[in-house]
Amino acid sequence: MDGEKPTSVRTRWTFVTNHARVLTAIERDSGVRLRDVARVCRLTERAVQSIVADLEQAGYLTHTRSGRRNHYSVTSDTPLRHPADNGVRVAALLDVLARAHPGLDTNADSPPKARPHSGAGPDAPGAPAVQPSDHRQ
Repeated sequence: MDGEKPTSVRTRWTFVTNHARVLTAIERDSGVRLRDVARVCRLTERAVQSIVADLEQAGYLTHTRSGRRNHYSVTSDTPLRHPADNGVRVAALLDVLARAHPGLDTNADSPPKARPHSGAGPDAPGAPAVQPSDHRQ
């Protein structure tokens, strides 16, 4: 068994939660349809609606109605929820995910929007460790 990989792979958890994926997709395109968020996040539209409701209730996201469309706004200065992430804001998480996961771009015809770089990347000395901590899927 030296160097062999296990034959069964456990896929019941992921490093990035569905909530983080949805928030990242919305942050990239504030006028995105939830149907498109569901497509790029590989979730049902109903699941995305539930996640958006969770994020709004927790203060990470707001929306305004413009005609038949919703426009979303991410409250980027909101702290992450887990006590181990004390002092880390959602903006830090979104910055890491936007650079590391271009596949969450909801507009397949154009490249992902670039996020302004703060100058201190996740590997910079003194940068806080950012880890999604919400275990709900």
